Amino acid sequence: MSLKANYHTHTTYCDGKQSAAEMAKAAYEKGFTYLGFSGHSYTAFDESYCMSRQNVLQYRKDIAALQTEYAGKMDIFCGVEQDFYGTDDTKDFDFVIGSVHYIKQNGQYYAVDESEDLFLKVVKEGFGGDYIKYAKCYFETVAQVVEKTNADFIGHFDLLTKFNEGGKHFDMTQKAYRFLALEAMEALLQTGKPFEINTGAMYRGLRTEPYPSYDLLKQLQKWNGKVLLSSDSHDGNSLGFQFAEIKQALQEFGFQVVHIWTKQGWKEIPLSEIM
Repeated sequence: MSLKANYHTHTTYCDGKQSAAEMAKAAYEKGFTYLGFSGHSYTAFDESYCMSRQNVLQYRKDIAALQTEYAGKMDIFCGVEQDFYGTDDTKDFDFVIGSVHYIKQNGQYYAVDESEDLFLKVVKEGFGGDYIKYAKCYFETVAQVVEKTNADFIGHFDLLTKFNEGGKHFDMTQKAYRFLALEAMEALLQTGKPFEINTGAMYRGLRTEPYPSYDLLKQLQKWNGKVLLSSDSHDGNSLGFQFAEIKQALQEFGFQVVHIWTKQGWKEIPLSEIM
């Protein structure tokens, strides 16, 4: 038996490029067993990328209709990607991704992953050009994301590296950076929640490694961390992007199991059973 699953899926209800129906059709045609939708939760200070409060109700209705349509063929879940600074209730969703898209400095919210120009501007204006101070603010926030969002799994752990391919702006191997990242990872491990291995930036050509980076994944394996595969899909083509390559890398790092979300909650399965 081979399983294929993705629980990080966006639609036109937030910043996705295709409708929920189009995403479900693409997943089914690609042979997915499980598909979880995860619209961005509402953030009052930035409505440019998230679901509006009015859209959330229709989003849930659309996903419910798809659950009926694909019953017996593909299990569909209605989840939400709850930002650290999101405040709306998530109790009516099937699962919650806990993610940090913003950091707060000097009373202002700064987007972490909006654009490279903004990233450079924030580091310069908010942190005096010091990337380690920026990383400290980010990872101190990430360390609390499960507690803050009541997440079922942790989204794109090291998202701050989105525009730093090849270490073009700061050295991700330096001790100061790794200390901050591993400190946050260790804190999150105490929650028992899985980390998604997210290939979204790889699909967009921004990174050659997933979140978390391979270096961090090796440490996560040594600490017996839980993982699941994720393509953070905003269009149908990206569903399952490079899962085969990530599976191979995980096997080389010593991972033996991954997690999938089912109607009964988390299930641990052998890595060999993932397509």
